[in-house]
Amino acid sequence: MKRLILIAAFILTAGTLAAQNYIIVNSEKVFKSVAAYNKAISDLDELAKQYQEQVDAKFAEVEALYNAYMNQKASLSATTRQTRENAILARGQELGLKSLGKAKFQAKDDETVLEPMVAKLCELRAKKGMTEEQARKQLTDASYFGTMLVVLGYADGLVSGAVNSTANTVRPALQVIKTKPGQRLVSGAFLMCFKDHVTVFSDCAINLNPDAEQLAEIALQSAVTAKAFGIEPKVGMLSYSTLGSGKGPDVDIVEEATRIVKEKAPDLPVVGSIQFDAAWSPDVAATKAKGNDVAGHVNVFVFPDLCSGNIGYKAVQRSSGALAIGPVLQGLNKPVNDLSRGATVQDIINTIALTAIEAQ
Repeated sequence: MKRLILIAAFILTAGTLAAQNYIIVNSEKVFKSVAAYNKAISDLDELAKQYQEQVDAKFAEVEALYNAYMNQKASLSATTRQTRENAILARGQELGLKSLGKAKFQAKDDETVLEPMVAKLCELRAKKGMTEEQARKQLTDASYFGTMLVVLGYADGLVSGAVNSTANTVRPALQVIKTKPGQRLVSGAFLMCFKDHVTVFSDCAINLNPDAEQLAEIALQSAVTAKAFGIEPKVGMLSYSTLGSGKGPDVDIVEEATRIVKEKAPDLPVVGSIQFDAAWSPDVAATKAKGNDVAGHVNVFVFPDLCSGNIGYKAVQRSSGALAIGPVLQGLNKPVNDLSRGATVQDIINTIALTAIEAQ
């Protein structure tokens, strides 16, 4: 709680200000010494806990109804399925979960959707000789089915991965959504949300050991992602060397990638190769990269390989308490985003919100 400044003014003569005394009071210390205040805070904490427990119980009840429905759905008629779905939504309304009404259940065996989906998948995979039978079998996989919903325009974006690997999310997207014109690869970036700013870390999910051309493409994709979320990109091409302080084949790749980025996007602020501390801290940059305008102000951090990227984002996330949202799959024609198999409900909500922004 902020300190309060109390001003006492004493008027000694009519209309004349003779003196002012300024007293700084630590109101937090004063309030904590009052038993009623402490009791009120304790009561509020207890009420908040009870409210959260009530909300969790409501969600758990609806989730149990939904899981029971999903386990039985295959054996139910279309009419019974619709009745059960309506019952779940109605119970959600009764419990105050009003936004459930915006949800749409899409059965994978709905022929009105499945028939055009099979035809489109056969068309897209014609060079691979896909038959209708093969397409129908493949569409029993939720990842392929969800991806085709995006292809056909039934959905604007896809969030997947809570029960699948990243490969199972990316593979169908590459096969049928495909990369944007001029893009050769897909990369995975995280939005790292700190208390006072947001940065982009990439590639933390897809490309194992990118060469210079691939690393440059990842950097350019990540700059686009930053702009999409209101971040004016300043790119740092990370390495164990800062502007030539170290030598080696790994440094050579980063320096060549930096050259390519500058060539393809001459107006994009970029520095490389650069160590993380010199990219992050103005104080360190003043010593290690003196005179460089980007060093110390980087907000798009491009790691040299998947190993360092994946370790890097997790280390920063766990040690600093930063919120990591992603991975955002970069380079695809339409938004498809991956979840960790350890994703929490809040992680899923954050990724859905991010996907919705990308789809605009």
